[in-house]
Amino acid sequence: MTSSRDLNTGRYSHDGLTFHFSETVASKAMAQCHREVFDRLVYASLEELIEELSNYISSTDERAEEFLKSWKHLGSYRVTIPSECDELEAEVFLSNVKMALAILQTRQKPVSQDEQSA
Repeated sequence: MTSSRDLNTGRYSHDGLTFHFSETVASKAMAQCHREVFDRLVYASLEELIEELSNYISSTDERAEEFLKSWKHLGSYRVTIPSECDELEAEVFLSNVKMALAILQTRQKPVSQDEQSA
């Protein structure tokens, strides 16, 4: 959803939806959907958020260790916050994601010397 949002304007675009509806209607519908998904993540338990992140990581081609390191360093998850978001909700979300990333990092299996040289 956030990849369909222009980070300079906050407006959403989707050619398929715009073809069937107006650009304004499509943008508003996508913003509402983004908000609903974000609300579910903000109010999810930490364990649920960890599971969601773990599932997302598994859906990528990246190694979990690299993914977690990158997300922790770059803060890529920040762009998932809707434009119209309460500051406290944003802070809770960021805090929870940081905790979930830290927990997932500690759950990573340490690489043995034999695996490193292989």
